[in-house]
Amino acid sequence: MTRPDTDAYQKGFDAHLVRRILHYVRPYLPLVIGGVLLALLISLASPLFALIQRHAIDAYLSPLAQGQATSRDALLSGLTTTALAYMGLKVVEFALQYGFILTIGYLGQNVLRDIRADVFGKLQRLHLAYFDQNPVGRLITRVTSDVDAINQFITGGLVSLIQSTFIIVVYVVIMLSVNWRLALISFTVLPVLFLATRFFQTRLRDSFRVTRTQQAIVNSKLNENITGMLTVQLFARQKRSALDFNLSNRALLSANENSVKWFSLFMPVVAVLGQVAVALILYFAARQILGVDGVVAGAITVGTLFAFVQLSQQLFQPIQDLADVFNNLQAAMASSERIFGVLDTEEAIQDKPGAQTLPDFQGRVTFEGVWFAYDQSVTGTTPDTDDRWILRGIDLDIQPGESVALVGATGAGKTSVTALVSRFYDVQRGAVKVDGVNVRDLQQHDLRKHVGVVLQDVFLFAGTIESNLTLNNPAIPHERVVEACRYVGVHDYILSLKHGYQTEVRERGATLSTGQKQLLAFARALIQNPDILLVLDEATANVDTETELRIQAALERVMRGRTSIIIAHRLSTIEHCDRIVVMRKGRIVEQGSHRQLLDKGGYYARLHRLQYAQGDAAD
Repeated sequence: MTRPDTDAYQKGFDAHLVRRILHYVRPYLPLVIGGVLLALLISLASPLFALIQRHAIDAYLSPLAQGQATSRDALLSGLTTTALAYMGLKVVEFALQYGFILTIGYLGQNVLRDIRADVFGKLQRLHLAYFDQNPVGRLITRVTSDVDAINQFITGGLVSLIQSTFIIVVYVVIMLSVNWRLALISFTVLPVLFLATRFFQTRLRDSFRVTRTQQAIVNSKLNENITGMLTVQLFARQKRSALDFNLSNRALLSANENSVKWFSLFMPVVAVLGQVAVALILYFAARQILGVDGVVAGAITVGTLFAFVQLSQQLFQPIQDLADVFNNLQAAMASSERIFGVLDTEEAIQDKPGAQTLPDFQGRVTFEGVWFAYDQSVTGTTPDTDDRWILRGIDLDIQPGESVALVGATGAGKTSVTALVSRFYDVQRGAVKVDGVNVRDLQQHDLRKHVGVVLQDVFLFAGTIESNLTLNNPAIPHERVVEACRYVGVHDYILSLKHGYQTEVRERGATLSTGQKQLLAFARALIQNPDILLVLDEATANVDTETELRIQAALERVMRGRTSIIIAHRLSTIEHCDRIVVMRKGRIVEQGSHRQLLDKGGYYARLHRLQYAQGDAAD
């Protein structure tokens, strides 16, 4: 199977990708026009300096040095005027360069913001299966360094391409008008430069592809190790992790060194060819000045020779800049393929046209012959015997206000049931319905605002405790936050903190215990969804007995009148539920009340006996 990182690197210059990048430039057309006009003016001003120097040498310095001047003061006055004109033109060039850099900077940063916003917005809309398949570090690379590469293409590439092209055209025209013979002589190195550029093009493109791939790998490993630092230190894997990271880091170093190697050869080749052109000019111009081989002496002036050397050197500067443009272009092509690969990813979970809302939410949940697999290659026609099926023919009807517990061994499919209620995934067969409406026909936002989820692994954002509870929704009053925290028994703990509800929470709630985070997660669910369906996933799996009792007391109040789906390994926590659904290998094998299932003496009774036997053994 081809790696996602390498898929994006199979092409060099792509006109379609360039058009898509330019689509982001279009809203800032005034900045583009302004930048192009400034670039044109800079192009026209740049060669004038050499022409002013030529005029100063031929009109004033040469006569003065040869004693041909009839008026020394007149020559000095002319030199002064020329010098002032030269300085005045420099001031104009400074203003033009300042305006150009400022304009292009604003253009690039605005495009950068728009692309980054689009990528982030797209990631927000993508289905969870996409994130199951793509490491976080790789996605971070898309939003950071890949977007930066496109910004460099626009600011240091696209506009520089226009400016350098203008300058080259202007210099060529002026050199031909000043002395077409010397101009043609200096142009003889251009075919060699073209061949050198073609030679280095493939090498540079390939090196940039490898560099981007290795950068994504390093970002992925860095994210994994920082996120899993507890596991790394718990199992004393620091040295092994460092060695593993070092291998990837050295691969990135090697890729970067390869890019530097080719580019460090490319730039000197351009510079050497420029000096070859200067040497040719000096040689042939000197022969004309000296009158060698029958050429009339003085056919070319010293000022013209000086100007031509300056013009030739300045001509190769924009050619060198075009080498930088090529550098940026290769990086941008590689990065844009990856960025647009994200933007073009199909949103597997989408609202249908005219998707419904549930204005009178009741809370009935129905599973009708549901078959489900996380593997996206599984379809409705996949055989029933395929091992990839997670749920197999689930039929379940949960009435409004009913509390239902899902129990079973790990891998039985319990968590998948809750994920399908919120439509984080779509089923391959059957239908999941809320209040009799297929979740595929409902607006995702409207559906999920009715579903409160408390997960076993609680995720807390960096910010204050209150901002985590309200998820930065200013419409939620502080009173509702306090009320929910009182319900779950975490209010007194929050008040015991120095800053109360404004206490800062470190990333992922690192300063809080598992039980405290769990209680905050309960409060957050209640605050966000005070009158709706409540889905609880292993919410009490990692708390102590005292905290569990506090949660149970709160749940009994919260669950009244609400549809509740509870998953728990501790069977003692779900004995009070209206119904217990027992799952095994993706199927429902039993259901009934706690007492009914015990009396039946089936799979649930066996699980109950095993768990209590383990508890007695632990005591």
